Amino acid sequence: MIKLERACVMNLENAMRGARNPMNSWGRMDSFYDENHQYVLGPNDLDLAKRLRRAGSDHRKFLRQVFVSVDITAPMYWWKEYDTYKVATVANSTSTMHKIHSKPFAREDFSLDHMTEETLAFMDQVIGKLEEIRLRYVEEGKKKEDWYDMIQLLPSSYNQMRTCSFNYETLINIYYARKAHKLAEWHTFCDWIKTLPYAEELIIAEESAEEN
Repeated sequence: MIKLERACVMNLENAMRGARNPMNSWGRMDSFYDENHQYVLGPNDLDLAKRLRRAGSDHRKFLRQVFVSVDITAPMYWWKEYDTYKVATVANSTSTMHKIHSKPFAREDFSLDHMTEETLAFMDQVIGKLEEIRLRYVEEGKKKEDWYDMIQLLPSSYNQMRTCSFNYETLINIYYARKAHKLAEWHTFCDWIKTLPYAEELIIAEESAEEN
């Protein structure tokens, strides 16, 4: 299970202006803000953006200045893979260390959508044990051994929410590295990438060209 919420794409206008700096071609800029205050690339700017995108990473530096922020809720086993992306990414997470005891454990705190019924029955026992330890920790003086029991018993299917930021160039790398991954969460993430403004032209351009 993975949820991507409250996405925001920023700085497209400034990035496109910067893309025109090398040739001093600002006079050809034809993009504008629509009635919803969304930045719309005009034909001239979109053509330039597509040509720079196809020219390779050295020429499409402007994509590193198109920023994305999104809240992602995903299991710890997915975050371990996401954490391989250290360049041009930032994340602020909810704290397992400090807040794990602050609410009762329940099924919805975990990604269990691919578990068999037999394993789900066992998982309910694990959740029950975690809740038993949590109550003991809260009610009996927050003993360190109880806290460690929770942390070390916690399955990697436990969900964590992080507010993440990255840029379009990073999303190109993520998309092509993960679109065929065996984890369903990566497929959902890559499908979300496709919904971003001008994703077809600026992020998944190679795939779109192959389809044509």
